[in-house]
Amino acid sequence: MNIKKQTIMKKLVFILSIIMSLSLTQQGVAQNTIVDVAVGNEDFSTLVTALTAADLVGALQSDGPFTVFAPTNAAFAKIDSKTLNSLLEKQNQAALANILTYHVVPGKLVASDVVAALKKGNGTVELKALNGQVLTVMQKDDKIWLKDQKGNYSEIIATDVMASNGVIHVIDTVVMPN
Repeated sequence: MNIKKQTIMKKLVFILSIIMSLSLTQQGVAQNTIVDVAVGNEDFSTLVTALTAADLVGALQSDGPFTVFAPTNAAFAKIDSKTLNSLLEKQNQAALANILTYHVVPGKLVASDVVAALKKGNGTVELKALNGQVLTVMQKDDKIWLKDQKGNYSEIIATDVMASNGVIHVIDTVVMPN
């Protein structure tokens, strides 16, 4: 199988796993925390590794509620491997925690909440992340994007993956705080 077909197959498997997660959690109240959901999806293995290295697993297993903009493995792969490996080292735990908590917003914001806020805000809305910095959510080209403090964009590629302590929205690029 050529690389293009492999990439398409990986994307299809990922999308199907998200749809399965959505359908299972929408049938009733989700019983798994955000961390449990991430651990159960192989496309979040780098995120789980990073949460463990940053000592944030316990925090994201607490009551919350939280809204997590979860980068996929492919999103983490966009970061230079030397830089990513360095962030996972013990001495860089605070820097990694700062990056990861920039992906978490207090409260449970489902997609319909975000869309309503975007309408009210003329296509943009600012959210304060757990690290205290601002993420900008914007609607552009019929898609929803996160804009980080450095001006980089990340597309929200799946929404409303429910967990017992919040909701996960899947993003295609790691957002970076100042």
